[in-house]
Amino acid sequence: MGSFFKKCEHPQTQWSKCPHLYTIRYRSAAGSQTEESGFATQGKAVLRLTEIYNGKQAAHRSQPKFERIQKYGMMRFEEYTTEWKASQRDLGPASVRHLDSLLQHHLFPLLGSRRMNSFDHKVVEGFIQEMERNGTGLATQSNAFDKLRAILLDAHRLGLFSESPFSGVKAPQYDPTRAVIPSPEQLRGIRSAGDETFTLFVDLMSGCGLRNGEAAAVNLDNIVADDVYRIREQVNQTTAEYGPLKHRRPNDYRDVPLPARVKQTIERYATKHGTVDGYLLRHPKDPTRAFPYYGLSNQWRRIKERNQGDVPQGMVLYGLRHFFASNCLTHGIPITDVAEWMGHKNIDVTFKIYRHLMPGSISTAARILDLDLAA
Repeated sequence: MGSFFKKCEHPQTQWSKCPHLYTIRYRSAAGSQTEESGFATQGKAVLRLTEIYNGKQAAHRSQPKFERIQKYGMMRFEEYTTEWKASQRDLGPASVRHLDSLLQHHLFPLLGSRRMNSFDHKVVEGFIQEMERNGTGLATQSNAFDKLRAILLDAHRLGLFSESPFSGVKAPQYDPTRAVIPSPEQLRGIRSAGDETFTLFVDLMSGCGLRNGEAAAVNLDNIVADDVYRIREQVNQTTAEYGPLKHRRPNDYRDVPLPARVKQTIERYATKHGTVDGYLLRHPKDPTRAFPYYGLSNQWRRIKERNQGDVPQGMVLYGLRHFFASNCLTHGIPITDVAEWMGHKNIDVTFKIYRHLMPGSISTAARILDLDLAA
């Protein structure tokens, strides 16, 4: 740690009584021998040596953090994000494509060249404002903001920022409740507006809550019980090939309720058109390939252009899946079950989108709770 002594003629046994000041000797952080003098007592000399020792130890411990800040702080956002993305091993192919799209079209053009140590709440707020000026949709704004937050919070954990760059920033206010959901009467009109393939899609999405790609992979063998359909895979929109479910690992699945009418639609279609390895829908020109996404989207576009089926204004195909959730929740099915059946990664997603559809209310709860209290 160092040493202390007096530069006088008195022996060490007399230091506590002689009037001369103490001197300390130690090695600096650079390794050179250093002396300090002017300490009236041995205790003060030892205290100073202890301070120097503790300071050197703290500097040594903080060196890795300092090196991280030096290394990553000077990185450009695009370079840092590329390294961060490599660690996101839990993302499925569809999620990776979505991430890449947000990065290439929204994050990198506005932030790609910015150094990581320059981010603060003003930069984040400016990013949101720039998306607003560019007319970026609220859903995309929200998704881009969430990805930026994940990246910068990772940097915050490394120690690049003394304060979170999101402190005080108001996130883009995307309101998923704007989704247009058809009424039961409108659903019946939509169901009969297209061909038998379209009807099959409508029943699978509105009756079982399947996503478009999951419905395209409908398989007779997935009827595992009279009232249970097992979703094992989906048709990837980009590759047009079968792949794992969204937010799931390969070979994972989820079981969903199978209403009698949907089961009848599946079996009737299989009987009339046949199957290939159990698959009902295949490429119209090549039965060895999966059903193409455009086969559904083109028909949906024609139905809306011709004003067929009493389609509600602003409804998209995903509104069929919203109908499934609405049908469940308005009939008292727990939202935890609905989240599982719909394949949401987090129940917060389900709650955020469909909270307004749940039949419960404070007044209803008060009446129910009063039943046993008044007994």
